[in-house]
Amino acid sequence: MTRNTKIALGCGGAGCLGLILLVIVCAVLIVAGVIKAPGIYSPSSNYNYNSNRNSNYNYNANSNTNDNVNSNSDSSSSSSSMSDDDKHKLLQAAGMANDTELLQKVLRKLGFITDRGVSDDYAQFIKDHANWGARNLAFINSMRKPEAARDYVNAHLND
Repeated sequence: MTRNTKIALGCGGAGCLGLILLVIVCAVLIVAGVIKAPGIYSPSSNYNYNSNRNSNYNYNANSNTNDNVNSNSDSSSSSSSMSDDDKHKLLQAAGMANDTELLQKVLRKLGFITDRGVSDDYAQFIKDHANWGARNLAFINSMRKPEAARDYVNAHLND
């Protein structure tokens, strides 16, 4: 075996090992969700709704004209009987319905819009909502169509 043959075999072996290492690293990054592999992931599952919806919630809450003071006092007491999970589902569905009026009704129902403005609990709830969303992707995906989200809100708004 000549010196050039040995060099060629060494380079070929190192190249193969490098490619194998590269494939392993890519596989780990795909499984970890850092790299999006075409055809393997669902585009909707990678959509960060919480980040996008936070600004909408704040905007809608700040633009409230406080027309429904009486319904607000009734709704905050009824929201206390709802579980946190139900509150998060209702808020998520309202946000995905693309209906500002419906979203404001839900925010009033949950007690986040009061006759004095936005409640202090709203910011903490939104922080908790981000964690809730990460654990409830199946529910979020089921509300992808605005009609489905609107139907969910209408069915559960008076619970």
